Amino acid sequence: MIASVRGSVLSIRLDGVVVEVGGVGMLVHTTPRTLADLRRGAEAMLHTSLVVREDSLTLFGFAEADERDVFEVLQSVTGVGPRLALAVLAVHSPEELRVAVASEDLVALKRVPGIGQKGAQRMVLDLADKIGAPSGELPAPRAGRTAAAAPAAAKPAPSPVVEALVGFGFSAKQAEDAVAAVTSADGGSDGTGRAGAGDAAADLATTLRAALRHLGRH
Repeated sequence: MIASVRGSVLSIRLDGVVVEVGGVGMLVHTTPRTLADLRRGAEAMLHTSLVVREDSLTLFGFAEADERDVFEVLQSVTGVGPRLALAVLAVHSPEELRVAVASEDLVALKRVPGIGQKGAQRMVLDLADKIGAPSGELPAPRAGRTAAAAPAAAKPAPSPVVEALVGFGFSAKQAEDAVAAVTSADGGSDGTGRAGAGDAAADLATTLRAALRHLGRH
């Protein structure tokens, strides 16, 4: 098993990052939370989980070992594969997920695209004794990004971010509204990549992360 990778970031995509390890570029799929902290050309260390299928080897990576461990535990829930587990962690941090499971908050769990009433109930039953108890404090939102304000004047939705949200299972309308909300609230970056080329993908990842946080609260 590949437990971690460390190397220079060659490129950042909306659904993952390419890290050079020993001269080989390794594609690592990850969450917007992890992508937002990566920069092209900088060194990255990701805790990884290798998913083996008959026709593929897919690497998933996370900034924190706890995220990787929860990602693996999530796949023990009936009907939850690696892509849905990644979608869960795109909407909820590990601690938020622990709180939702411990309090049997089905509404919070159903905010994840692809998780319905029965799926949320299964998650509560299957994860209760596996992911640990919540610490009692939710992590504070990082400074500089907020998704609480409604858009005063919605800006054009950056299509790559909208497409990524649709890929996670949200409707196009939900995706467009969420991106408009977070880009308007931010007031600085429009998420279209018009800044420097080296930071464009990272800005898109940050916008995607903020949009997911917004969708998770509504």
